[in-house]
Amino acid sequence: MRLIGHLATESAARAFGDYLYVQGIENRVESQPSDGWAIWVHDEDKLEGAAKLLQDYQRNPTDPKYRAQSDAAGLRAKKEKSDAAYRQRLQTRRYLFRPLTAYGFGPLTFGLIVISVGVFLWMRSGSNGQALMALSITQFGLGGSFNASLPEIRNGEIWRLITPIFLHFSVLHILFNMLWLRDLGSMIEARQSSLVLLALVMVSAAISNVAEFYIGHTAAFGGMSGVVYALLGYIWLRGKFDPGSGLYLHPSTVTMMIVWFVVCLTGLLGPIANTAHAAGLVIGAGWGYLSSLHYR
Repeated sequence: MRLIGHLATESAARAFGDYLYVQGIENRVESQPSDGWAIWVHDEDKLEGAAKLLQDYQRNPTDPKYRAQSDAAGLRAKKEKSDAAYRQRLQTRRYLFRPLTAYGFGPLTFGLIVISVGVFLWMRSGSNGQALMALSITQFGLGGSFNASLPEIRNGEIWRLITPIFLHFSVLHILFNMLWLRDLGSMIEARQSSLVLLALVMVSAAISNVAEFYIGHTAAFGGMSGVVYALLGYIWLRGKFDPGSGLYLHPSTVTMMIVWFVVCLTGLLGPIANTAHAAGLVIGAGWGYLSSLHYR
């Protein structure tokens, strides 16, 4: 689903939405306080045609042909009512994963949270050392000593590049990470796809974990924070340079995350994987900016 533009009033937006509907273009209108009423088109193959129709409408909104579509509102309402009844009868994915945010609960996001919570419970069950050795980027000694050549990964345990993201060391650690993952991950899944989120998670996890290992000089680290900062950076830059992507972060959210990033750097909160945070943010922001170029 892509944004094609805005209209100033609700009546104009709904009238144009009905006109698009009669032309066979599925769409949605929604209020955006700062910009008026947004027009979203479901089928990306029809974006160009819908955008041209919007330009025509903006040039002459009083054209009788738009008023001639007054019955469309009734047709559209009837179809939406039918669709709602069908969704109520059928336990689809959206029914099973009831929305916790405006974007719903993405299945991949849900899976990542389930794995993280499962690993956390495994660690708290008295198997802390076993979990750390199995999921850390490399095994390490009691004093924190480790082999910098990453022998396990070189011997085929490639998953260790990713699995440190599932290690969390306190209730607050996992709680905050999972809350951010739920919101940011679900937004990407809803507006783009689970495949895009999977690629972001895998790449940002591997790079931020390796960066923390070599630059932070430790193997005893873990957490989803590097990935969360990557998702933040991606949504921030992609939404800024490609508003039609539907990705958006309020400036106060960005400010809060950056302030938290700086507070972590001070060391007041104890040992934190700051290198992973920084690497994730750079990866996500770069990815978001570069991916927006195609739509500018």
